[in-house]
Amino acid sequence: MNYFQSNKFLGIIFLFIFLPSYAQEVALPWIKVVGNQLVNDKGEVVLFKGLNTSDPDKLEKAGQWNDAYFSEMKKWGANLVRFPVHPRAWQERGKEAYLKLLDEGISLATAHEMYVIIDWHSIGNLRSEIFQSPSYITTKSETFDFWRTMAMHYGDNSTVAFFELYNEPTTGSGRFGICSWPQWKEIMEETIVVIRANGGKNIPLVAGFNWAYDLTEIKDDPIKFADIAYVSHPYPQKRSMPWIEQWEKDWGFVSEKSPVLLTEVGFCSADARGAHIPVISDPSYVDILTGYCRDKGISYVVWVFDPNWAPMLIKDWSFEPTAAGQKWKEVMTKK
Repeated sequence: MNYFQSNKFLGIIFLFIFLPSYAQEVALPWIKVVGNQLVNDKGEVVLFKGLNTSDPDKLEKAGQWNDAYFSEMKKWGANLVRFPVHPRAWQERGKEAYLKLLDEGISLATAHEMYVIIDWHSIGNLRSEIFQSPSYITTKSETFDFWRTMAMHYGDNSTVAFFELYNEPTTGSGRFGICSWPQWKEIMEETIVVIRANGGKNIPLVAGFNWAYDLTEIKDDPIKFADIAYVSHPYPQKRSMPWIEQWEKDWGFVSEKSPVLLTEVGFCSADARGAHIPVISDPSYVDILTGYCRDKGISYVVWVFDPNWAPMLIKDWSFEPTAAGQKWKEVMTKK
């Protein structure tokens, strides 16, 4: 072995030993839909308990889009993380720069053996293009292009198990215009066609109305594709107690035929910082919801692993849990 060969060999050893763990990531098993279950490519049924990040753009600007952040989420028992991509952040940062952010987060998630949901985080009526606030403003054309980009870039990435097509569809009781379920279904099915035509193997997630709570329309008029899952966001004040009978009528029944993921759940007390409707409750909500999820085989993702967005799970960037965060951490880490 000559001098150059020797140094090349030593360099390879150095890279293997000293590069961060996320540079040595191993691909996660693919997740697919089989009937009403999510199954990996070993044939094992997978139930997810996950955490929502805040927008990767926000986290990167705060210096928190890093290994410590993902490592802490893993310590809380998460096997799934959801990245809420706000249209305004996507527009302002630009496609290529934002893809770089997502690449970094997906690499870190892979290293910590956590799957990823990429969520197009808009709220409002995509058909009428009227939205709840400026950060959610988008168009149907931009939405289709976003998912075309995601499919081309992550369609072969097994870590990115899910594409959540639209965060919270709602007409706001007419304030955001009119959209019927057949009209919404058509938009969602066209989005899925775009994803599949551009190589996306990822599982599309489809939400119903009332800010992604109500799936009653699915009973008589489901999405025509079989390889998808459905979404609900059952925050505690969406319905009065007792919850379970109402949840079953509103969205739980869907799990008999299709996978269901609760991609936003969470609570805080009325006196907590950032408390607002519909998230105000107490820890009993966590026990009742997670018990129902266990009984029904439903996965959930808790909002939000950030000290500024409510209901927050952490007090600061030392990752000290809030009161609500402590409850979720206890439940998620319990075997």
